Amino acid sequence: MILVSRCLLGENCRYDGKSKGSKAVMDYLDGKPFVACCPECDGGLSTPRLPSEIIGGDGFDVIDAAARVVMNDGSDVTEQYLSGAKKALELAKESVAELAILKANSPSCGNKSVYDGSFSGKLRAGAGVTAALLMKNGIEVISEYEVTDRREDGRRY
Repeated sequence: MILVSRCLLGENCRYDGKSKGSKAVMDYLDGKPFVACCPECDGGLSTPRLPSEIIGGDGFDVIDAAARVVMNDGSDVTEQYLSGAKKALELAKESVAELAILKANSPSCGNKSVYDGSFSGKLRAGAGVTAALLMKNGIEVISEYEVTDRREDGRRY
């Protein structure tokens, strides 16, 4: 089973009210069992919502209470991000997911990089809160950009 970010499936659940539907992800999932989640919405945040970034670290630091997630107006949404991450982990465990395909760079879902907390569009190495929690629990996390390396026929998207 594969856990997938709902925005990658075309659902308008991103902070800006839009989706980031990915043909590569949809092609990869064709014929494979998957379940979908949006940790930010599942954690209680609305769509649309103000953009959020992790301040003081990455998702692993948020889990360890050493960093927090804030909206660009200064509102602390750490608890919503942690709640959504826990719900994603529960769904992954219930469905016996071994792989998660999550939205790159997201403060929830980024697996290799997240925005740096300055709201200036700069990225830094690190994982989002949900990606970090899934990884800590042995679930492989990739982004929509990494599905191209997993085609069974060897072709790139």
